[in-house]
Amino acid sequence: MKWKGRRQSGNVEDRRGMSSGGKTIVGGGILGIIILLINVFGGENAQMITPVLEQLNQGQNQNTTEQRDLTAAELEEQAFVKTILADNEDVWSKIFEENNLQFKNPNIVLFNGAVQTACGNASSASGPFYCPGDQKVYMDLTFFEELKTKFGAQGGDFTTAYVIAHEIGHHVQTLLGTSAKMRQMQQGKSKAEANKLSVALELQADFYAGVWTHYNQQMNNILEDGDIDEALSAAHAVGDDAIQAKMQGHIVPESFTHGTSVQRKYWFMKGYRSGDIKQGNTFEELGLY
Repeated sequence: MKWKGRRQSGNVEDRRGMSSGGKTIVGGGILGIIILLINVFGGENAQMITPVLEQLNQGQNQNTTEQRDLTAAELEEQAFVKTILADNEDVWSKIFEENNLQFKNPNIVLFNGAVQTACGNASSASGPFYCPGDQKVYMDLTFFEELKTKFGAQGGDFTTAYVIAHEIGHHVQTLLGTSAKMRQMQQGKSKAEANKLSVALELQADFYAGVWTHYNQQMNNILEDGDIDEALSAAHAVGDDAIQAKMQGHIVPESFTHGTSVQRKYWFMKGYRSGDIKQGNTFEELGLY
C-alpha cells in the first residue's frame, strides 16, 4: 500500500509505553484466545464483553507497565495509522457531503495490554473495537501478528488498513443512527435473532471498508499488487465459520455474530466495486426488515 508522504491525522492518541497499572487480563494462552473469538473486530459488540472481561480479570496477575519511549518501529506504525485515519476522514467527509450530511471525525487510541474506555475496561485480547460511547477506535497493534500466526491471514499493511476502515465503518453507523436502530431491533428478540442483526451490522461495516477503499483509490491511488488479497485474506480469517472450525472443530451458525468468511469477503468487495454507500443495506438483503 502506498501511504507515505500524505497527510496524517491529528486524531490518534498513542498510549503505548505509558504506565497503566492495575489489573489486566493476560493476553496470551487460552483465555486470550477465547476473548479474541468473542470480540474479534468488536465494533458495537465491545460493550457486550465488558462484564466478561472484568469478571475474568478477577484473580489474574496485576501488571504494571513502566513508561518508556516509543521504538522506531512503533513510531513508523503510528505514522501509518495516522495516515490511514486521515484517509478515512477525507473519504467519509466527501461521502457525507455528497449526501448533504456532516461527518464528525473519530479518534483512534493505540495501546498495549489494557485500556480504559467509555465502554468499560478492555484488554488487547479483545481485538480492535469501536466504542460508540466516546466515538473512538481502540487498537493494540500486536493483534495483527495474532491474526496472521493463529488465524492464517496473510498480514501486510493493507490488512491493518482494512481493519481500521471496518472500525470506522462502525463510527459511520453511529453517526447515521444505524447502530441505535439495530439495538432497538434486538430488544425482545431471541439470542439467535439478535445475533442475525449483529451479523448485518458487522457485514455493513465490511461494506463500508470496501467503499472507503474504492474512494481512496480514486483520490490517492493507494493500492499496490496484493493489497485487495490481503484484505480478503483477513476477512476470510475472521469469518465466524472459519474461527469456529479452527478453534472448536465444528460450526454453530446460530451463534454467528460477524458473518461467514464468504459473507465478509462478498460485502467488502461489493463496497469496493460499487463505491456506492446506498448499496450497503445488509439488513434488507439478509431479510431482517
